[in-house]
Amino acid sequence: MASRNSSLFISLLLSAAAAAAQPSATCRDLRLINGKIVTMDKRNFTVSSVLIHEGRFAAPDTRLNSCAKTINLHGRTVVPGLIDNHNHIVLLGLRPGRDVRLDTAFSIEEAQGALRARARGVPAGEFITAMGGWNPIQFAEKRLPTLAELDAADTAHPIILYQAFTGPASVNTPAKAFFESKNIAVSATGAIAANAPSVAALDALRAAQTFADKKRGTEDAMAYSAKVGVTTNVDMGAFVIPGLPDIQDSFTFDNLAAADPFSMYNAFAALHRDNKMTTRLRIFFLSMDTQMDVPLLKQRMLNTLPNFGDDMMKFSGIGEFATQWPLFGNPAPPPNYETALKLVAKQGWAFQQHSLSLAEDQLAATTFEAVNAVTPIRDLRWSVAHVPRIDQATVNRLKALGAGIALHPFEYLAGAAGAGPPARMIVDSGIHVGAGSDSGQISTLDPWPLIYYLVTGKNSAGVLINDKQQLTRMEALRLYTAENGWFLREEDQLGSIELGKLADLVVLSGDYFDAQKVPDEAIKKLSSVLTIVGGQVVFDAKLL
Repeated sequence: MASRNSSLFISLLLSAAAAAAQPSATCRDLRLINGKIVTMDKRNFTVSSVLIHEGRFAAPDTRLNSCAKTINLHGRTVVPGLIDNHNHIVLLGLRPGRDVRLDTAFSIEEAQGALRARARGVPAGEFITAMGGWNPIQFAEKRLPTLAELDAADTAHPIILYQAFTGPASVNTPAKAFFESKNIAVSATGAIAANAPSVAALDALRAAQTFADKKRGTEDAMAYSAKVGVTTNVDMGAFVIPGLPDIQDSFTFDNLAAADPFSMYNAFAALHRDNKMTTRLRIFFLSMDTQMDVPLLKQRMLNTLPNFGDDMMKFSGIGEFATQWPLFGNPAPPPNYETALKLVAKQGWAFQQHSLSLAEDQLAATTFEAVNAVTPIRDLRWSVAHVPRIDQATVNRLKALGAGIALHPFEYLAGAAGAGPPARMIVDSGIHVGAGSDSGQISTLDPWPLIYYLVTGKNSAGVLINDKQQLTRMEALRLYTAENGWFLREEDQLGSIELGKLADLVVLSGDYFDAQKVPDEAIKKLSSVLTIVGGQVVFDAKLL
């Protein structure tokens, strides 16, 4: 097991050396003028211009290189590059087919439009897929598209829309023919049933993937991230696919959120080595060991250094699991949980724990307290993630330890009345808190629908489900920017437009801070018109 665990470390070591040896051909000096630049520093300054020198924000009197370009913002609003403190962009990059995101499709007609747009430029016969990150509740029709409706979008390509972890799915006529040839049942209306049939369809597509496909999909995932303004993705790993030869002790689960933990990062590592990364990646290693000696977790930490890497890609922590968790029909607390977390603390790693119930929140807090009695965790940046049911008492316990909360409002997609997280209570408590998406199986990578939820308390159907917990627009955006560097020990590098920090910023399609120009319902349709990472333009809508 150790040799396979060490391969990613060696790959990143080689790619970091290669990147260092190959200076970028693109100038990283820019002058941005005539904007409404909201710095998100501690004073919330707004300025009209900013300089970028060699990939970092520079003082106004800095002498830029002769290659520097000037960008006139024409009054547009600019914010720091957004940081998603918990998502699964690595899995999104490994999706089979030509992925299309349906984050802001609010009807079947809009979904058809997104599919048609994606089909342009894709060779005929290749699969177009929309797997995870959407829910029929967001469509006006409140249902999956039919075969006829997907045929109306495109028949030159097979299409599959796949919901959440294990389906159900919906396909067009060419996809129906493909899956039926694999002995997968498809109804006359193009429906594939949830669970085993949908997972079989997923596995049939995975079987045809090449490594080149995975690299292309990873580039597409980063391109989409840049388009919606997320410049740093904090990836929280994957469930382990059953049957891997070096895994005998782990919880396994075949679904859209599963992968080979030894090879899943190879596409990112290859793009990093070739200097082709366009957004930053921070890796948290997920383990779900069942044995007391936590072999997968232990080997990860023995063969990898915390915070190893460079500004574009590095190893940042352990999470969102360190052991099997009280989920999936297993109500008992894992007996190896405290042992695992003591090892994580001893090795000095940041840690983030998935939690969906108050009982899980309390278990995490109790175990954090036990670990803290042996190895203080205050400076390790430990946190509990999701927390839709957390209460004030448990927040106070975590705060006393110096732990934080990673808040993920994925209830936006399909949450019902009373769904959390209690964002107002958490922010008012004074605990360290940041936000993310938990995309792309059950939530959108696009941050703007989730920020809409934090501001309004409304889900994707426009139903108020989280009243009395709304945040101001500034508070919500700070959770996606200035507050998120803390989870990575990079608050001095990321999250605000300040002298010396990495020059990541987003020019918005509308003035988020002006409710007259961008009413609440328009927040979820915001995007970037220009995204800059480290002084390099990585997305340009050609509107400036």
